[in-house]
Amino acid sequence: MKILISNDDGVYAPGLAMLHESLLGLGEVTAIAPDRDRSAASNSLTLNNPIRLRELDNGFISVNGTPADCVYLGLRALLKEPPKLIVSGINSGANLGDDVLYSGTVAAAMEGRFLGFPTLAVSLAGEHDQYETAGRVVQILVRHLMRHPLPNDTILNVNIPNLPFEQIQGYRVTRLGRRHPSANMIQDKDPRGKTIFWVGSVGKEQDAGPDTDFHAINNRYVSITPLDIDLTRYKVMDDLRHWSESLSECAV
Repeated sequence: MKILISNDDGVYAPGLAMLHESLLGLGEVTAIAPDRDRSAASNSLTLNNPIRLRELDNGFISVNGTPADCVYLGLRALLKEPPKLIVSGINSGANLGDDVLYSGTVAAAMEGRFLGFPTLAVSLAGEHDQYETAGRVVQILVRHLMRHPLPNDTILNVNIPNLPFEQIQGYRVTRLGRRHPSANMIQDKDPRGKTIFWVGSVGKEQDAGPDTDFHAINNRYVSITPLDIDLTRYKVMDDLRHWSESLSECAV
């Protein structure tokens, strides 16, 4: 089985190395990842600059682009045969709740889904030093996918507690929780005295009910959340149609 892996932490990240190692016995693994940390790059593609690549001594391919660039490049230009599976990660830190809107890890998986392949986005929560645990979990999930395939448009967002494998309580299928708004921007000065801003810290848990990804992680379970790219809010469409009927009244 051919497997394409990528990430948003960069081609030298320990999580990518562990992901590669954990999948070697399951198929032919190709690693294509950004040349540096591109966390929170979301689904962005590089359109106005050329994309360059470099093959490293370990066989990994380093790309001067985003996580989505890496997967797109692999599928559309570099791989002679399409992979059976795309895995993004192992991310250093959780991607829970609202995080998926910004996550480059999830975006790499989504790019594979756009092109018709089942995908996994894998993240290690907490202090993220238990990469061996995450590697074992990925092996289990991929073996299970091989025996029990899911539809090709399936995106699984997987978060793994930062614990020794023996302390993992099991697996839970979850929905995305929600965070409180992030902290305010932090204003500062650069060495030349010009005003700069830093993005504030991520918001704390707001919706962490029993069926959420937050709750699973907090209780030592692996969280598996199926994602969809259709962002349409269907339940308000009828109300919105009625609302839009009088739009012409506001024409000048």
